[in-house]
Amino acid sequence: MPFVTTSDDVEIYFKDWGNADAQPIFFHHGWPLSSDDWDAQMLFFHAHGYRVIASDRRGHGRSAQVSTGHDMDHYASDVDAVVEHLDLRDVIHIGHSTGGGQVARYVAKYGEPQGRVAKAVLVAAVPPLMLQTEANPQGTPLSVFDGFRSSLAANRAEFYDAVASGPFYGFNRPDVEASQPVIDNWRRQGMTGSALAHYEGIKAFSETDQTDDLKAISVPVLVIQGDDDQVVPYQDAALKQHELLRDSTLKIYEGYPHGMLTTHAEVINPDLLAFIQQ
Repeated sequence: MPFVTTSDDVEIYFKDWGNADAQPIFFHHGWPLSSDDWDAQMLFFHAHGYRVIASDRRGHGRSAQVSTGHDMDHYASDVDAVVEHLDLRDVIHIGHSTGGGQVARYVAKYGEPQGRVAKAVLVAAVPPLMLQTEANPQGTPLSVFDGFRSSLAANRAEFYDAVASGPFYGFNRPDVEASQPVIDNWRRQGMTGSALAHYEGIKAFSETDQTDDLKAISVPVLVIQGDDDQVVPYQDAALKQHELLRDSTLKIYEGYPHGMLTTHAEVINPDLLAFIQQ
């Protein structure tokens, strides 16, 4: 299987499909999932002639279950290791949730300085800051994230089942029909990764202030999110991202959940393609 070894000796798994001469699209998954969460998008864009790449974040999926580096700086550095290994250029980076934070940090710190990034897409992404602070009073209270950590430590399997069968896909809404295979696949991805990486990753996605990352990005960015996102409130995410980015297009989908890439792929995929082809 394809792996790259980072500067701190961590093996990162990645997928790389398509013609090496085609424009690359790099997909960045959410917490606590893996590159498998992008199946619907990778198949779609591969069929449209793009080279599609996705990696498993350290401690997630098939990447090494190391005890260190579960923070945005290492996440971005690991992406850079894959990009350098494959010598990718003119890349479109698409990140969902925590993966959106990973995209913002990577593009700001590595991608633009090296001239390797063409565009970016933030999908229900966590920047600029999820945590409620004095400077960010609309954010989510620390007690909520402490609850995530407690539930994960007490029974990770039950916690992941509750997230997938409830708020992540909006399956807790009275007019929504839940998909057991989708729930099972979410839990499968989560349980494949490291409990420690997922536990420490909660701090990374909730407490990392990425205001400066967003301000530093100059390439065109598509910002999309559903207004029924129960995981990352769109008023504190997509709307603020659009305000902070220099060159952004904002689209809010009425009634769509956090996991809209799965539940509404037939709508989202063509919208992503239209932005990429602009």
